[in-house]
Amino acid sequence: MNMSETIHRKLTAEFAPLELLVTDDSARHEGHSGHRPGGETHFIVRIVSPVFAGLPRVERQRRVYAAL
Repeated sequence: MNMSETIHRKLTAEFAPLELLVTDDSARHEGHSGHRPGGETHFIVRIVSPVFAGLPRVERQRRVYAAL
């Protein structure tokens, strides 16, 4: 299982999202700190879930990081 699939699986289990898109953005970070050959180091996540209703953006982000 690659990292994108792992992220998708964990976020689905935690938030039962209505929408979830995980995009590997590693190619744009080549040469930056933390980049590894083969990618899977930087991701863009779009998640829509009822769990986030009424929560500020920063709290939503904290919960996603905690789940991962």
